[in-house]
Amino acid sequence: MATDTDIIAVSGLGQAPGAVGMVAAVVVFALMLWSTLRRGDPSYVATIAIALLTVLTHLAAVWITVVIGSSDFVIATAVAGDLVRGGASAVLLVAALIAAWGGIALRRTRAEHPRWPWEREEDE
Repeated sequence: MATDTDIIAVSGLGQAPGAVGMVAAVVVFALMLWSTLRRGDPSYVATIAIALLTVLTHLAAVWITVVIGSSDFVIATAVAGDLVRGGASAVLLVAALIAAWGGIALRRTRAEHPRWPWEREEDE
């Protein structure tokens, strides 16, 4: 980050909380977006639910991983609180909003692979 500090600054936790949290967030994001895109005409309003669930899943997975690793609920809650106060959760929220909007926009516009002009002549 710009402040040259660790996102999870508790010593002894290792990389597991961050890795598990991001894997869980990506899986939930993909599943939510997939279920939204399966509908005929997905709504952009779904981006809010997708982004919020992604962030909440990330926080929950980090919290659970820290509890398993440290057996301390206070440390786990402090780590989750630091993610929210430090802005990491806000960055994840904005990224999920943009990515979900982009996925829905691609589905709604029925985007296709680019084609050369002579490839389009067969369709006409």
